[in-house]
Order: sequence, then C-alpha cells, then structure tokens
Amino acid sequence: EKLHISEPSNAYDFGQILNAVNTNKDKAACADLLTITDPKKLPVLLSNKLEGEIFFIFIQSLEYYVVGKDPGLVYQHLFYLSKAERFKMVLALLSKNEKEQVQQLFDLLSENQNHEYSLEDLENLKKVYEL
Repeated sequence: EKLHISEPSNAYDFGQILNAVNTNKDKAACADLLTITDPKKLPVLLSNKLEGEIFFIFIQSLEYYVVGKDPGLVYQHLFYLSKAERFKMVLALLSKNEKEQVQQLFDLLSENQNHEYSLEDLENLKKVYEL
C-alpha cells in the first residue's frame, strides 16, 4: 500500500511520516515528502530526530527519485540537512559504503549542475559532508 504523503505542518507530523517511511523503507514516499517539504524547514522539522537510518534514506531518495528532476532542490536539502541537530554525529557514524553513496549523490549534482548552485557552492558543501 502506497503511503499518502501530505505536507507536515510541524515536527511531530514530520516525525510520524518519517517513521512510516523508514519502517517501510519507502524511498519513493520519502522522495515525495522531501519534494513537498521546504528545505529551509528541514532542521526545525527534524528537531533532534536525525539518525543514521533517516539520513541514509534521505540520501537514497534524493539520489533515486529527485536529483534527475530537480538538482537545485537536492542541493537545498543537503545544505539544510547539514544544519540539523545531530548532523555531525550521524556523519561520523556513516559506514564507508554509506559515505560512497553520499559521494555518488554529490557527483550527480555536479553532472546535473544548474543555476541554483555553483560548482564552488557544491565543493564547499562537500567539505561540510567531509567528502
């Protein structure tokens, strides 16, 4: 059964949707969620709930479903995700494999670069992600 995703109005709603997405490992639903969520709101909506599993499903969803359609949105999400509470901790705990997948997403962003971000912006963000 496909998850119905509507725009979360607060951190609690966002958390509930994220739990459902994560439980089902539903990357398409996660992509829907990220597509309708304003990237600037991400740190507030995530509150202190950012975990490795959530981080990784974000990366996969952005890579599989969003980067080809809207690289600017992916850049924005990665930028604001890095401002979320617990980001540094989650980053420190990524496996080599997970780090490679984050690198892949950045590679796709440089291949699909558009007017919403420069390659210099991308390089600076890669440093934040310790790549």
